[in-house]
Parts: sequence; C-alpha cells; structure tokens
Amino acid sequence: MPDRNLHIALLGNPNSGKTSLFNALTGMNQKVGNFPGVTVERKTGLFTISPGVSATVIDLPGSYSLYPRRADEWVAYNTLMHPDQEKEVDIIVIIADASNIRRNLLYASQVIDLNKPVLVALTMMDIARQKGIQIDIGALSAELGVPVIPINPRQNKGIVELRKAIQQLHREHVGRSVSFINVHDLAGAAIDGIQELFPDISDYSAIHYLINHESMGFDAPTHERIDRIEESNSFNHTRVQAEDIQKRYSRIRDLMKKSVIEPSPLQKKLLSERIDQVMLHHRWGFLIMGIVLFLLFQSVFWFAAIPMNAIDWIFSQLTTWLNHALPDYWISNLLINGVIAGLGGILVFVPQIMILFGLITILEDTGYMARISFLSDKLMRRVGLNGKSVMPMISGFACAVPAIMSARNIENRKERLLTILITPLMSCSARLPVFTILTSLVIPNKYILGAISVQGLVMMGLYVLGLASGLLVAYILKAFIKIKEKSFFILELPLYRSPRWKNIVTTMIQKARIFVVDAGKVIMVISIILWALSSYGPAGQREQVISKYDLLAEKDTARAAQYRSDKKAALLEHSYAGIMGRTIEPVLKPLGYDWKIGIALITSFAAREVFVGTMATLYSVGEDSDENNQTLRHKMQQAMRSDGTKVYTLATGVSLMIFYVLAMQCMSTLAVVRRETGSWKWPMIQLGYMTFMAYLFSFIAYQLLS
Repeated sequence: MPDRNLHIALLGNPNSGKTSLFNALTGMNQKVGNFPGVTVERKTGLFTISPGVSATVIDLPGSYSLYPRRADEWVAYNTLMHPDQEKEVDIIVIIADASNIRRNLLYASQVIDLNKPVLVALTMMDIARQKGIQIDIGALSAELGVPVIPINPRQNKGIVELRKAIQQLHREHVGRSVSFINVHDLAGAAIDGIQELFPDISDYSAIHYLINHESMGFDAPTHERIDRIEESNSFNHTRVQAEDIQKRYSRIRDLMKKSVIEPSPLQKKLLSERIDQVMLHHRWGFLIMGIVLFLLFQSVFWFAAIPMNAIDWIFSQLTTWLNHALPDYWISNLLINGVIAGLGGILVFVPQIMILFGLITILEDTGYMARISFLSDKLMRRVGLNGKSVMPMISGFACAVPAIMSARNIENRKERLLTILITPLMSCSARLPVFTILTSLVIPNKYILGAISVQGLVMMGLYVLGLASGLLVAYILKAFIKIKEKSFFILELPLYRSPRWKNIVTTMIQKARIFVVDAGKVIMVISIILWALSSYGPAGQREQVISKYDLLAEKDTARAAQYRSDKKAALLEHSYAGIMGRTIEPVLKPLGYDWKIGIALITSFAAREVFVGTMATLYSVGEDSDENNQTLRHKMQQAMRSDGTKVYTLATGVSLMIFYVLAMQCMSTLAVVRRETGSWKWPMIQLGYMTFMAYLFSFIAYQLLS
C-alpha cells in the first residue's frame, strides 16, 4: 500500500441504503463539507478496519450509471476515474438494493470493470423477501467475481462481516482481473492506444478516458494524443455507450437466471404500493398532503409552548437576580442588556426549531417526502419547474443556502435557474423566531374547536404565502429566461418505512446546535455591538438630555420616577443606534414601522433571526432596571410611539410578517446564488424583485388593516 491514508468510497444508486451504511460505519466521526471546486455536499468519516488501522470513508453522491449527467454524478465519476494516484480511492464498496437488483447491477457491473478492489454490500434483503425475490449470495458473488455481503445498516446487521471483507481486501490489495463483459470488443484498437499511454488501467477505464478525458485534468499534449487516438480509430462515443449498456443488460439477464429467483408478475402488490393508491390519488393525495402539512405547523405550537415559556421564565428571573446582585457599572449593563438579552433571544426558539426539523425528518424517513415531490410535479410544470424543484424548495424551509446548492440535481438549466431564484421565498428556519414573536404579539392565542390554534393557522399561512409567491414569480420569470432544453422528471419512490428514532433525535440535536452555535455567534456579536450603539451617542446631545430630565426631576419630585424613565427613552433615541433608526424611519413609516424596527431590519440582513436579538437588546437598554424581569414579548406589547399609540398593532405585525416572508434579508443566500450562477446579475435581480415585493405588499397590508 502507498504510504498515505486509506480511502474507502461508498457508491450506489439513490435510495439504496448508502447513507445508512455510512452512518453505521462512521457513527459520530463525520464531517460535512463540499467537494473541491463544486457545491455538492461531501460527507466523510473515520472507520476502524482493525485495531490500529482506520480509513476515511467517503459517501459519494448516488448515481444510476457510470455515464454521468447531473453535477453530483460527475462528482462520484471524477472521484473514481481521477488519474492522480494520490486522489485515488483504495477500496470501493458498492451498495446494491436487493429489492431492485436488476437495475442496481448495471452501475455495480460498470464499477467492477474498473478492476479496482471492490465488494458489494447487498441491502434491502427484507424488502426483497417481501417481494418474493430470492438471491443466492454465493452464486451472485461467483458471477460478479467480487465478495457480496448482505447487510442491514438500519439494524446494524452484517456490519461485522463487511468489516472482515474490507480488511481482507485491504490486506490483499487486489482488483478484479476479469471483466463482467468483454469490454475490448467495444473498441479494441482505441483501447490499446489508450493503454499505451496509461499501461496500468483496465479496458473499461480506457473507454472512459476516451469519452470523458476533457474532464480528467490531463495536460494539453495528453488531450491531443487521446484526440488523435479517437480520430484514427473512428471512435464513436454514442455507439460505444449504447453497446456497453446493451451488453451489460444481456449479461445481467443471464446472471439473474443463475443466482436470482423472481416472483410471478401476478404477485400480490406490496403494502407500500397499496398505500400509494390512496396517498398518490389524484384527489385524496392532495387532501392528505394538505392535512400533513397543516398538522406539522400546528404541532410546532402545540409541543413547543411549554418549553418556550419555561426558557422565557428562566431568563426573566435571571435578569431580575442579576439586576439586584450586580453593581451599577457599565460592565453589568453590558452583561444584562447585551449578553443575557441576546442569549435569551436565541435559546427561547430552540424548542420550535428542534420540533420542526424532527417532524421534517420523520417525513423524509418514512418516504412521504418523495411523494410530495411526485404530487407536486404537475403544478410545478405549469409554472416552468418540474417535480425535482420541490426538494430544493422543501429544503428551503430549513435553509436556502444548502437548498440552492441541491438544485444542481436539476438537469434542465432553465428549471434550475428558476428554482434558485424562487427558493429564498420559502420561509426558512431563520424566519421562524421572527414569525413566532410577531404572531404572539398581534394574533390572539385562541383555539378553533378547542384544538386548532389560530396562531398555528397564521404561521401556516405565512409558509403558504412564501410558497405561492415563489410559484407566481417562477410563472412570470419563465417568460423572460430564454433557455430551451427538454425536461425530464424521473423519481424513484422509496418504500414506506418506520422512522429511525435515533436518526431523528440526532438531527434535532444537530439543528439546535447549528442554530445556537452558528446563528448564535452572529446574534451575540450584533447584540453586543447594538448595546454599545444604543448605550452611547454624541456627547453634546446626551449631556443635554441628561441635564433636561435631571432638572425636571429636581423641580417635580412627585414625578421623578417618570422623568427617569423618560430620560432613558430619550437617551436611547439620541444614541448612535437611535440616530441611525430615525434616519431611515421616513422610508419605513408607510409600512407602520418605527425606528427600532428599522434598526432590526438593517441588522437582520446578516441573518434574519438577528431581528429578535436586536429587539431584545434595544428594549432592554431602553427600560428601567426594575422592568428588565419582563419578557421581550411583554416589552414589545407595551411599546408606544411618541403620540401614545401602540407600536405593535395588528396592521404593523401583519405588515412586518409579510416583509420577512418576501424580503431577501440574507447575505449568505446572495453569496451562494452568485457562486451557483457564476454572475452577480442573478443575485442582484433576486435582491431587487424580493425587496420590491416585500415593500409593496407590506405597504398594502398596513394600509388595509390600519
């Protein structure tokens, strides 16, 4: 073996159980990033082969064939075919779905013919048995010429045997010397010419060097030599690919006769197929989907109320205790009104975020999320998208950044661009804290029929508004984007399964940690900066305010307490933050916003959830110390304008919620759109149309309701 870290690549068709095996092998020793040069997600983890011997496991994107079309398939392909030995994988584990063995064997046979150390991990054996499929493991292994290990990573079965097989491959370090098909017959002379340049590669690798050498990073002289080999041997890419696939399926048919017993086509349908007759019904399917999504948003309120109230109470009590325990110095003020206020604005929303992502994970784990894509395809096509656009859009309810990156799976360039442009309109988890605080302020906490939360209905309405706006924008923009390509929608529906509760709990904890750590760092930094901007201002103005109210308090001792409160409010208005807010207030006044909301709109452009931390800091700095034990919601409810009217009326609250549904308000999203489209043109168009929509519809809402 070369003196470097061992690399094991996991390959397989989508939904074959590859990620489940990756989780079983690596446990919590995982890292998530991007493959170099692309935005396709890269998962790696450490796996112990034997005592003292560990390897890096790479979970490569799912592929149906070694002839790539999508960006993620190119990532898997380039990892396998890269001529740089330092980047080559040492062992390949092909995950094959036993319940769809014929289709999975195409990709497996192609990888096997690369003549690298390979073994096959056979998953879904229980589903295969339910279908009446019987597989002779020994005969299948003999026909393929590689070890075949049946596994069930969800139940941790077969992992020990798989580890032993990997250990043996590592020890022997041998590839397969006999081809699954006679590859040399496809283009013998051209293959011989390539092998003169690269003596150590297999016949099948030579075929792929001929077809895709432009993507393999060769130098210019090597490209020219390969081109000459193609030209001199009249090498036809399309004909060779077609013959390759035809020969493989013919060989797979022979293999199936020797090692697989399949049931009669008249066999009774599986339970999943019978369930889909209802779930995918042209009427009932949409009704069920609506009910599922309705229950999802209702559950966020039902289950999160108690822990959120508990966190709110803890921070109010902590603030009260610190106010009495600490001396009246600036550092105490920073701790209470900057750090503690910002921290409370973060942690109070953790229960809702955990519950939302837990429920979404259940939908994915059970297989229902793929049904949502299937049901939505017809609607998507009417607005210029297709069913594959649904998954990035649904992912956008979590975060627009990875959702936009996942749009690379859409082959059609126009549909991909439209998906990227509208995905930020899906209400991401960063908007959830904003929606929560505003609905609790202006929407009554009432229940219809004793169980249906009005606040939950409003919350669902905000998500539906974002989705409907996205579809409308896609319908309009499709007329302006002049890209013409044929569009195909191929979706594999996974079988219905019981959710993996351990995976759900892990996801909930990970999402909470990401929110608290990643978003929390931004919120805390901005909270501290805001505290400073809110606590200090131009010296001359602050001195005038202090002198004015101290003099009034001396003259009228009966109203001294009121003057002290008025002084704090006046000092906040004359602080640097107050000056900034009052500068932009005229632009925002038609929407019903005051200068404090204006400050929050500016700061939350870094991250939408900063809105809550900003309000927590501003209202803490502006209040008397004996009022700091009140929750942020109570302080915002009591907020008054200079004319004595309430700031947060129904009109203002609805206007602000609509603004956050439609506005971009996210620097990270603009950056990733720039990266995905390769130009600042599209992110600027995106920022422009979303800001215009947000201002226009917020203005209309405020004027109608006020």
